[in-house]
Amino acid sequence: MTGPLSRSAMAALVAADIAPGSFVNLGIGLPTSVADHLSGDSGVVLHTENGMLNMGPAATGDDIDPDLTNAGKAPVTELPGSAYFHHADSFAMMRGGHLDVCVLGAFQVSMTGDLANWHTGAPDAIPAVGGAMDLAIGAKQVFVMMSLFAKDGTSKLVERCSYPLTGVGCVSRIYTDLAVFDVGASGVTVRETFGITGNELAQRVGLPLSRP
Repeated sequence: MTGPLSRSAMAALVAADIAPGSFVNLGIGLPTSVADHLSGDSGVVLHTENGMLNMGPAATGDDIDPDLTNAGKAPVTELPGSAYFHHADSFAMMRGGHLDVCVLGAFQVSMTGDLANWHTGAPDAIPAVGGAMDLAIGAKQVFVMMSLFAKDGTSKLVERCSYPLTGVGCVSRIYTDLAVFDVGASGVTVRETFGITGNELAQRVGLPLSRP
């Protein structure tokens, strides 16, 4: 696959890697687009922390209902069998290990799977942790979607996070515009690259990267 990948192409990759029948939470921002790439027969049940199970794709046109939104306040659709519940019940699901996968955005991910996605530490930044900490420790697998490099060219895959942490050792896979990485006890393994060679990738990131 050529690269860098578009946001839509990244979302399609994530959707394809979610096992049929999984219970999944999609974080605010880029991860929400994964819902638009899940097939109707996947059996994947989407959970949104503001209190809904079996959320459908984004709503457009006449399908928009201002009372039917995801946690990011974006209009969504409901699928047959959808259920609604109290916010506290939703967080009990997140914290209780009932979600198979959560997909989150990130400012940084470390080589050991630490996640920083709620605050850059800048004095004028607005902290926005939401339910990310609950998801990071409660989901059985944590997938991250992010551009590999920040606007200043620095890698978001780092040896050690410099931003405040959301979770420690929680990330299992990272999807970026240039590569997909697996994170494990032995470090980071490059699963696939897009429009860049493995050697170029290692040079730009500046970290030891394993290959299958």
